Amino acid sequence: MARYYDVHPVNPQPRAIGQVVALLRNDGLIAYPTDSCYALGCMLGNKKGLDRIKEIRQLDDRHHYTLMCRDFSQLGQFAEVDNTAFRAIKSATPGQYTFILPATREVPRKLMHPKKRTVGARIPQHSVATALLDELGEPLLSTTLLLPGVEEPMTDGWQIKEELDHVVDAVIDSGECGTEPTTVIDFSHSEPEIVRYGAGDTTRFE
Repeated sequence: MARYYDVHPVNPQPRAIGQVVALLRNDGLIAYPTDSCYALGCMLGNKKGLDRIKEIRQLDDRHHYTLMCRDFSQLGQFAEVDNTAFRAIKSATPGQYTFILPATREVPRKLMHPKKRTVGARIPQHSVATALLDELGEPLLSTTLLLPGVEEPMTDGWQIKEELDHVVDAVIDSGECGTEPTTVIDFSHSEPEIVRYGAGDTTRFE
């Protein structure tokens, strides 16, 4: 049965954040709010957590997972960022964007796109997500909480708790955070490519 945490969306309670991070460090899988939709998250080395995410969302090996990073410095440890990408990403973060970038050796092979050797990375602008990342001290392996056969991501904490009670270890409820996923920009080629139009403004990338 999943633990339920009612956390303030602007000033998250440190005790609750600490308890959730303890679950993550014990190979837990959580549902948590971001600045665009709720997400599923676990630590990078949590192989069982990755398998659980795949099962919940029925994902194949071509899915681009996202590394939810605390800041640009942390993002740079796991993704290769050239000068062009650096300027564009720096100006757009934190925010509602996911960037597809060449992965560094720090990224487990299972998390890379099998052919492109790329990984998704983002820096969220949500107090709860930021608090989790600050306390954890490393990125969260994440994916949008979008269930198979459903058109929009889940956004109600209690509904998430009821629906996923036996497949996640904790649900953080901070109120609704929208149903529009991030804008996805692919920087793995010579020119940036908008892969998905979402919550983030695409003007600067067009």
